[in-house]
Amino acid sequence: AADRPATKLMSAAVDLSHVNLRVRAAKLAHEREGHFAVRHEVFVREQKLFPLTDVDERDDHPSTIHLVGEADGRMVGAVRIYPIDGPDRWQGDRLAVHREHRASRLGVDLVQLAVGTAAALGGTVMEAHVQVANARFFEYLGWRSNGPTEIYVGTPHQPMTIDLTSLVQ
Repeated sequence: AADRPATKLMSAAVDLSHVNLRVRAAKLAHEREGHFAVRHEVFVREQKLFPLTDVDERDDHPSTIHLVGEADGRMVGAVRIYPIDGPDRWQGDRLAVHREHRASRLGVDLVQLAVGTAAALGGTVMEAHVQVANARFFEYLGWRSNGPTEIYVGTPHQPMTIDLTSLVQ
Protein backbone atom coordinates (compact mmCIF):
# COMPACT_ATOMS: atom_id res chain seq x y z
CA ALA A 1 0.00 0.00 0.00
CA ALA A 2 2.80 2.34 -0.89
CA ASP A 3 2.55 5.73 -2.53
CA ARG A 4 1.31 5.12 -6.05
CA PRO A 5 0.00 7.19 -8.91
CA ALA A 6 -3.76 7.21 -9.18
CA THR A 7 -5.44 6.39 -12.44
CA LYS A 8 -6.72 9.08 -14.76
CA LEU A 9 -10.13 10.43 -15.70
CA MET A 10 -13.31 8.37 -15.23
CA SER A 11 -15.93 10.85 -16.43
CA ALA A 12 -15.92 13.47 -19.14
CA ALA A 13 -18.22 15.79 -17.14
CA VAL A 14 -15.27 18.08 -16.39
CA ASP A 15 -11.91 17.89 -18.15
CA LEU A 16 -9.63 16.63 -15.41
CA SER A 17 -7.34 14.70 -17.78
CA HIS A 18 -4.48 17.12 -17.15
CA VAL A 19 -4.64 16.68 -13.36
CA ASN A 20 -1.97 14.54 -11.71
CA LEU A 21 -3.74 12.36 -9.11
CA ARG A 22 -1.99 10.46 -6.31
CA VAL A 23 -3.20 8.45 -3.30
CA ARG A 24 -1.16 7.40 -0.28
CA ALA A 25 -1.08 7.07 3.50
CA ALA A 26 -0.91 10.38 5.39
CA LYS A 27 2.31 10.05 7.37
CA LEU A 28 3.42 13.64 7.89
CA ALA A 29 1.66 16.27 10.00
CA HIS A 30 0.70 18.42 6.99
CA GLU A 31 -0.75 15.35 5.23
CA ARG A 32 -2.94 14.54 8.25
CA GLU A 33 -4.00 18.19 8.42
CA GLY A 34 -4.93 17.99 4.72
CA HIS A 35 -6.86 14.77 5.38
CA PHE A 36 -8.91 16.45 8.13
CA ALA A 37 -9.42 19.59 6.03
CA VAL A 38 -10.95 17.54 3.18
CA ARG A 39 -13.28 15.77 5.59
CA HIS A 40 -14.27 19.08 7.17
CA GLU A 41 -15.05 20.61 3.78
CA VAL A 42 -17.23 17.66 2.71
CA PHE A 43 -18.92 16.50 5.94
CA VAL A 44 -19.22 19.75 7.90
CA ARG A 45 -19.41 22.55 5.34
CA GLU A 46 -20.95 20.88 2.27
CA GLN A 47 -23.15 18.08 3.61
CA LYS A 48 -23.69 19.57 7.07
CA LEU A 49 -23.63 16.12 8.70
CA PHE A 50 -21.65 17.39 11.70
CA PRO A 51 -22.08 20.83 13.30
CA LEU A 52 -18.41 21.62 14.06
CA THR A 53 -16.15 18.69 13.21
CA ASP A 54 -16.31 15.05 12.13
CA VAL A 55 -13.07 14.25 13.97
CA ASP A 56 -13.62 11.71 16.74
CA GLU A 57 -11.69 9.46 19.12
CA ARG A 58 -11.11 6.97 16.29
CA ASP A 59 -8.82 9.48 14.58
CA ASP A 60 -6.38 9.40 17.52
CA HIS A 61 -6.31 5.61 17.84
CA PRO A 62 -2.87 4.20 16.91
CA SER A 63 -4.39 1.54 14.63
CA THR A 64 -6.25 4.09 12.47
CA ILE A 65 -4.68 4.71 9.06
CA HIS A 66 -5.50 8.00 7.33
CA LEU A 67 -5.26 7.96 3.53
CA VAL A 68 -5.17 11.00 1.27
CA GLY A 69 -5.76 11.81 -2.36
CA GLU A 70 -3.95 14.63 -4.12
CA ALA A 71 -4.61 16.52 -7.33
CA ASP A 72 -1.55 18.39 -8.55
CA GLY A 73 -0.13 18.35 -5.01
CA ARG A 74 -3.31 19.65 -3.33
CA MET A 75 -5.19 17.45 -0.84
CA VAL A 76 -8.66 16.83 -2.28
CA GLY A 77 -9.57 13.35 -1.01
CA ALA A 78 -9.50 11.38 2.24
CA VAL A 79 -10.56 8.08 3.81
CA ARG A 80 -9.66 6.33 7.06
CA ILE A 81 -9.42 2.64 7.86
CA TYR A 82 -8.90 0.66 11.06
CA PRO A 83 -9.18 -2.91 12.37
CA ILE A 84 -12.28 -3.89 14.36
CA ASP A 85 -12.77 -7.04 16.44
CA GLY A 86 -9.21 -8.25 15.77
CA PRO A 87 -6.80 -7.96 12.83
CA ASP A 88 -8.95 -9.71 10.20
CA ARG A 89 -11.98 -7.34 10.17
CA TRP A 90 -11.49 -3.76 9.03
CA GLN A 91 -13.71 -0.70 8.88
CA GLY A 92 -13.46 1.94 6.20
CA ASP A 93 -15.15 5.29 6.71
CA ARG A 94 -15.12 9.04 6.15
CA LEU A 95 -14.47 8.72 2.40
CA ALA A 96 -14.51 12.32 1.13
CA VAL A 97 -13.57 13.89 -2.19
CA HIS A 98 -13.86 17.59 -2.97
CA ARG A 99 -16.79 18.26 -5.27
CA GLU A 100 -14.66 19.41 -8.22
CA HIS A 101 -12.74 16.12 -8.26
CA ARG A 102 -15.66 13.69 -8.01
CA ALA A 103 -15.64 13.24 -11.79
CA SER A 104 -12.09 11.88 -11.59
CA ARG A 105 -11.08 8.38 -10.46
CA LEU A 106 -9.82 9.69 -7.13
CA GLY A 107 -12.66 8.09 -5.12
CA VAL A 108 -12.05 4.76 -6.86
CA ASP A 109 -8.34 4.98 -6.15
CA LEU A 110 -8.88 5.88 -2.49
CA VAL A 111 -11.27 2.94 -1.97
CA GLN A 112 -8.88 0.57 -3.76
CA LEU A 113 -5.95 1.80 -1.65
CA ALA A 114 -8.02 1.38 1.53
CA VAL A 115 -9.08 -2.16 0.60
CA GLY A 116 -5.57 -3.10 -0.54
CA THR A 117 -3.97 -1.72 2.61
CA ALA A 118 -6.34 -3.64 4.89
CA ALA A 119 -5.78 -6.84 2.89
CA ALA A 120 -2.00 -6.41 3.03
CA LEU A 121 -2.23 -6.04 6.82
CA GLY A 122 -4.05 -9.36 7.20
CA GLY A 123 -7.62 -8.25 6.78
CA THR A 124 -10.10 -10.77 5.39
CA VAL A 125 -13.17 -8.52 5.26
CA MET A 126 -13.80 -4.78 5.27
CA GLU A 127 -17.01 -3.11 6.40
CA ALA A 128 -18.38 0.33 5.66
CA HIS A 129 -21.55 2.31 6.28
CA VAL A 130 -22.07 4.04 2.96
CA GLN A 131 -24.42 6.94 2.27
CA VAL A 132 -27.26 5.39 0.26
CA ALA A 133 -26.57 7.72 -2.67
CA ASN A 134 -23.08 6.17 -2.96
CA ALA A 135 -24.01 2.49 -2.57
CA ARG A 136 -23.97 1.79 -6.34
CA PHE A 137 -20.46 3.24 -6.56
CA PHE A 138 -19.31 0.74 -3.93
CA GLU A 139 -21.17 -2.13 -5.64
CA TYR A 140 -19.27 -1.24 -8.82
CA LEU A 141 -16.05 -1.72 -6.83
CA GLY A 142 -17.08 -5.18 -5.59
CA TRP A 143 -18.78 -4.34 -2.30
CA ARG A 144 -22.04 -6.03 -1.23
CA SER A 145 -24.94 -4.81 0.92
CA ASN A 146 -24.91 -6.29 4.40
CA GLY A 147 -28.25 -5.68 6.10
CA PRO A 148 -30.92 -3.01 6.07
CA THR A 149 -30.34 0.72 5.68
CA GLU A 150 -29.45 2.53 8.91
CA ILE A 151 -29.64 6.17 9.92
CA TYR A 152 -26.28 7.70 10.87
CA VAL A 153 -25.95 11.44 11.62
CA GLY A 154 -29.46 11.90 10.24
CA THR A 155 -28.63 10.38 6.83
CA PRO A 156 -29.51 6.92 5.45
CA HIS A 157 -26.46 4.66 5.21
CA GLN A 158 -26.16 1.18 3.72
CA PRO A 159 -23.98 -1.31 5.63
CA MET A 160 -21.64 -2.92 3.09
CA THR A 161 -18.77 -5.41 3.08
CA ILE A 162 -16.05 -6.60 0.73
CA ASP A 163 -14.10 -9.87 0.86
CA LEU A 164 -10.41 -9.03 1.10
CA THR A 165 -9.09 -12.58 0.74
CA SER A 166 -9.15 -12.51 -3.06
CA LEU A 167 -6.89 -9.42 -3.02
CA VAL A 168 -3.91 -11.06 -1.29
CA GLN A 169 -1.51 -12.98 -3.49
